Amino acid sequence: MTDTAQPTQSHLDTVDVATSNPDREQPWADLGLKSDEYAEIREILGRRPTSSELAMYSVMWSEHCSYKSSKVHLRQFGEKMTDEMRAHLMVGIGENAGVVDIGDGYAVTFKVESHNHPSYVEPYQGAATGVGGIVRDILAMGARPVAVMDPLRFGPLDAPDTHRVLPGIVAGVGGYGNCLGLPNIGGEAVFDPTYAGNPLVNALCVGVMRHEQLHLAKASGAGNQVILYGARTGGDGIGGVSVLASETFDETGPAKRPSVQVGDPFMEKLLIECTLEIFAEDLVVGIQDLGGAGLSCATSELASAGDGGMHVWLDRVPLRDSSLAPEEILMSESQERMMAVVEPANVERFLAICEKWDVDATVVGEVNDSGRLTIEWHGQTVVDVPPRSVAHDGPTYQRPFARPDEQDTLQADVAETLDRPKTGDELKATLLQLVGSPNLCDKSWITDQYDRYVQGNTVLAQPEDSGMVRVDESSNLGVAVSTDCNGRFARLDPYTGAQLALAESFRNVATTGARPLAVSDCLNFGSPEDPAVMWQFAEAARGLADGCQALGIPVTGGNVSLYNQTGETAILPTPVVAVLGVIDDVTRRTPAGFVAPGQQIYLLGATREELSGSEWAHVVHGHLGGLPPRVDLAAEKALGDILVNASRDGLIDAAHDVSDGGLAQALVEACLLGARKQGIGARVWLPDDLEPFVALFSESAGRAIVAVPRSEEVRFTDMCTARGFAHARIGVTDGEGDDAVLDVQDQFSVTLGELRATWSATLPAAFA
Repeated sequence: MTDTAQPTQSHLDTVDVATSNPDREQPWADLGLKSDEYAEIREILGRRPTSSELAMYSVMWSEHCSYKSSKVHLRQFGEKMTDEMRAHLMVGIGENAGVVDIGDGYAVTFKVESHNHPSYVEPYQGAATGVGGIVRDILAMGARPVAVMDPLRFGPLDAPDTHRVLPGIVAGVGGYGNCLGLPNIGGEAVFDPTYAGNPLVNALCVGVMRHEQLHLAKASGAGNQVILYGARTGGDGIGGVSVLASETFDETGPAKRPSVQVGDPFMEKLLIECTLEIFAEDLVVGIQDLGGAGLSCATSELASAGDGGMHVWLDRVPLRDSSLAPEEILMSESQERMMAVVEPANVERFLAICEKWDVDATVVGEVNDSGRLTIEWHGQTVVDVPPRSVAHDGPTYQRPFARPDEQDTLQADVAETLDRPKTGDELKATLLQLVGSPNLCDKSWITDQYDRYVQGNTVLAQPEDSGMVRVDESSNLGVAVSTDCNGRFARLDPYTGAQLALAESFRNVATTGARPLAVSDCLNFGSPEDPAVMWQFAEAARGLADGCQALGIPVTGGNVSLYNQTGETAILPTPVVAVLGVIDDVTRRTPAGFVAPGQQIYLLGATREELSGSEWAHVVHGHLGGLPPRVDLAAEKALGDILVNASRDGLIDAAHDVSDGGLAQALVEACLLGARKQGIGARVWLPDDLEPFVALFSESAGRAIVAVPRSEEVRFTDMCTARGFAHARIGVTDGEGDDAVLDVQDQFSVTLGELRATWSATLPAAFA
């Protein structure tokens, strides 16, 4: 028996009532609307809105849903896209997720989104429903979800609030993904004081489909039926992320904190399999998941993207709580729900498949040619709006932005003048201090809570440079994905910082042997009402758009998360960039760890004295200032080309990017991850033209280390020379196991056992 709400309100606010009672006061400010926005709604409707209409506009015009502060800057992702960049793009910005052609009739869809504030309020459910939401975005495109990733940011490791939120967030990410049977193949865990009180929980999902299985979110065809299926609607998540993510977070939070959504991964698993069977029988005209803004979003976006007309019987919506008012039903962000547009002849079969999978399904509406979205509640009209005004034509802000005066002072405070180690013993002590630091240490305490190999198609997973999954078992076609961002670099120079995030993610994909193909982003910033923060955002967006143009890969979609600050303290600008690449044969992938003794170690790319914003400056001196490493996207593209071709031709057996922690950290990780984590030692000599400290700890971009078999050394160096790319032999792999050593000649030597003990102890000790 389906519970539905009863018309218990004695003064139901219908369109007729709104017209006849135009002066009734409404709580528009409490719902997050500005006075001019409320006035615009009244102008659109020619009357005051009903309470249900006000609820819809408030969530759909929220920062989280409407992108009202950011879309003027996001347009350049399309404006700067060349025909070359569009070559593999099947679906771009504007749909639930981007879709790219990877060959052999396969397409891949991927996207990264945020669930930051909900995860602070309720860490487990906030993170879990973040995973659930992004999985449904991928499902709605017609794809089977095949993997997830989780870029995370926290306050200091020793902060009490980090100990409150981190275990719950990690458990939520793992619990939901593990129950769905989706491997978690990558991500990040970064610690910085600015994230205290405002952790970042970004979730990414990858899905695979055949070209003909692509579906879009649109309601077309008058007379077609609108079916809501999945979990019932409850009071959890009323307003949810749409409101919670659109206000500055402080000690008291919003005046009325919405409840965080509650996830049910087992229902989501049924919903996935049910939906895929529905797709297989070609039963839907359009489909949309219900995430942020719930029914308000699904109904208005489907109608707006289709023929423009839809009528909905709201009292037919299956409920978990029969006391919910129509406004609450429209605002609820209860999870595990989808909405499909189905031709009348296919409704019976659609409902039968849902019944087979024990998924509730109800016809709640019908497509028409009225050009209006009308919603009925027990025979009375509570919503009558032009759907585009709700879903797509919301306010657009030209927020003022200005480079802050303090930026010059910040950039002048360079790290290159800080005291640095000079002797071999001091270099060794610095290496061990960094290896065990929160941002560089082993993250297995986190990743061991995730199933990385379920489904049997995971080829590479954390702590590799990129996650990789096989797409086709017969041909071994696969994709690799990496997420990256250094918020300190973005704080020092947002334009360059965004490009460095792009470059590192691009490089991490290329080191595995996959050819970078497309980008998704999650742009996490503070309050857009602060001109300095808005300048950071504008510069980062410009930098990312220019960077993608230079590398020839498109932004396919993503997410903007603003108001990430506690009181007056904004987070570091954190433009997380995900790059997806394709590899023809996953059996030829290149791992990050050394595979055997006796191979030649080459450093690719140029090293400069670039220490500002580095982990060394952060960990040893608590310093942030100066300019980030310079970025050379032409060199990054050339490096990627070398790494992909060398992997394909069997010229290298291992490759690892050089980034956070510099060459020293890259060598440590390549040694410790070597020979399936048994460890492979290395003897290394540093170049004469660089100070040993700079050679080891500089974080110059555009670099990687590779292990070259002796038999391929001539071919490999010829490839680099032909491309005019800097390369230098800096060592040889030597010895196996914990007794093997990383020997930096004429400086210091340290056993892999000591390195492993230091690297792996930090998180277990913190959360014991």
